[in-house]
Amino acid sequence: VAIGSRRLGLRSAIYSEVGDDTQGKRLLQSFLDDHVSVRYFRLKKREKTNYSVVLHYKGERTILVHHEQRHYCFPSLEKARYVYLTSMSQGSERIFLPLRRYLKKTGVQLGFNPGTHQLRLGLSYLKPLLRVTKILFVNVEEAQTLLRTQNKGLPFLLRELHHQGPKIVVISDGPQGSYTYDGKKLYYCPIYDVPVVERTGCGDSYATGFLSAIAYGKTVIEAMKWGTVNAASVIQQVGPQAGLIQQSLLQKILKANTLFQVRTFHEKEVTKNRLYKPAKYTSF
Repeated sequence: VAIGSRRLGLRSAIYSEVGDDTQGKRLLQSFLDDHVSVRYFRLKKREKTNYSVVLHYKGERTILVHHEQRHYCFPSLEKARYVYLTSMSQGSERIFLPLRRYLKKTGVQLGFNPGTHQLRLGLSYLKPLLRVTKILFVNVEEAQTLLRTQNKGLPFLLRELHHQGPKIVVISDGPQGSYTYDGKKLYYCPIYDVPVVERTGCGDSYATGFLSAIAYGKTVIEAMKWGTVNAASVIQQVGPQAGLIQQSLLQKILKANTLFQVRTFHEKEVTKNRLYKPAKYTSF
C-alpha cells in the first residue's frame, strides 16, 4: 500500500520491523526504489524477516506465512492525512492504544485491513479500534469471521460492520466485485474482466486505489473505480507490486472506459457474475 499510494502520487512512509538479513535489506531497497520514506522502517539486529510462500494455480493462490516474534513499539509519527493499518503478527496489538491516542490527538484518519492475527483477537477486542476507523477493508470471509456469522448476505455484513464504528465499510467478493456502505447507501462495483495471471496483492491494491482516491477528495463511487482498476492491473502480473499503476495511467483507463460504472444496489438484488469488459486491455 505504501508503494501503491506513492505511485498514485501521494507521499507515503512505512512503519515495519524486519530482520537485519538479506531479505530485510531487499525490502528496504524496494521502498527506497519507489521513493517511500523509510523513516519508520526498522532493521532489527539478530532477528529474521518474516517469510511468505505463495502457491498459485490457474489464477488462484494459497499463501503460507511464517511470522517471527516481534516486540512492536508505536513510532513517533508525524502528522499525516491517513494511516493504513494492516496485517501484523502477535504482539502488534500493543500499538493499538497509542495508535488511537495518536489519531485522537492529530485528527488523522485510519484505514484498517485486519490480518489473520488481528481477526483472531475477536470483535470485542477490536471494537475500540473500529470506532476510530474511517475505512474498513475486508473480504466476505473476513467479515464473517469478525462478526462470527455464517450469513453471506452483503447488505447484512456491510451494515453490521458499519454498526461497529467504521464510517465506511468496503467488502470485496473476489470475482463477484466489491461492495461499500457509507451509512446511507449500498454501492456495488463489478470487476474488470481482464486475463488473470495471479491474484496475490489484489485486495491490497484495491484498498490502495480506494484509500488514495479518498485522500484526493474523491467520492466513494470514484474510489471504488480507482480500487478496481488498480487491482485489475495487479492481477495481470506476477506478484503484488509489478502491476501497481501511476495516477495518470489510471485516469486514462477510466476516461477510456466510461461505461464502467458503480451503482447503488438494493437488499435482495442479485449482483453476482456481473463483469465489465474494458474497451481495450492495452490501456494497462
